[in-house]
Amino acid sequence: MPTEVAAEVPTVEALIRHRLSAVLGGWRGSLEAAVPTLAFVALWSWRHDARTALVSAGVVVLVLALVRLAQRQSVQFVLSAALATSVAAFFVLRTGRAQDAFLPGMLKSSAFGVGALASVLLRWPVVGFMVAAGDPQHLAEDPFGWRRDRGLVRVCQRLTVVLVVLYAVRVAVMVPLYVAGKVAWLGVASVALGWPLWLAALAVMASMLMRGHTPQEPPGWLLPGQQPASDAGGSEAVQSAPRGTR
Repeated sequence: MPTEVAAEVPTVEALIRHRLSAVLGGWRGSLEAAVPTLAFVALWSWRHDARTALVSAGVVVLVLALVRLAQRQSVQFVLSAALATSVAAFFVLRTGRAQDAFLPGMLKSSAFGVGALASVLLRWPVVGFMVAAGDPQHLAEDPFGWRRDRGLVRVCQRLTVVLVVLYAVRVAVMVPLYVAGKVAWLGVASVALGWPLWLAALAVMASMLMRGHTPQEPPGWLLPGQQPASDAGGSEAVQSAPRGTR
């Protein structure tokens, strides 16, 4: 009987799984971010003309946006791709070098990696903010409430380290290719280290969350449908749970 009661105690890992699923884009958003890059690399490899390659990427973004609108769906991820393409176009047209199309992404990965590492060192892990963003109403009422749960902070620290490694790998692979001017390989690396690497990072995070059983500490953020132990007959139930589950 104590084992059954203990299973009902809300865990940090269950909360994080629920909240992250609410803020992460699906496979289609990732694909929409990758296709303009593929178009740019394909046209540049064929024509060796940066302007033509940029136009092709822009046309792809426009088509993707029209498809979303025709399906009455959000163009959020298409707009992200459009912004990335516009910034890449600015760099390429300023320098005339096709490899500079990948410079903004490298700078972004460097900045995000440094920011994620700093958040770990300061014990304000960026994944904690992502978890908070999964509940906009709670985020507006108490944006830093998640930091009161020490178990949640510890788990988010470990998850944020995964992001630090992800960004470090991106920079470590792409910077040498950029310096060498390998545009085609930069395109391949940009796609391979985009959503596939992101999916790999999510798989690592999911594995960590499935293995962990960290109990939420008051005043933990409950999942939909859950009630505090004291409201569900609960103070006695929690007291009867094994010591290791509290």
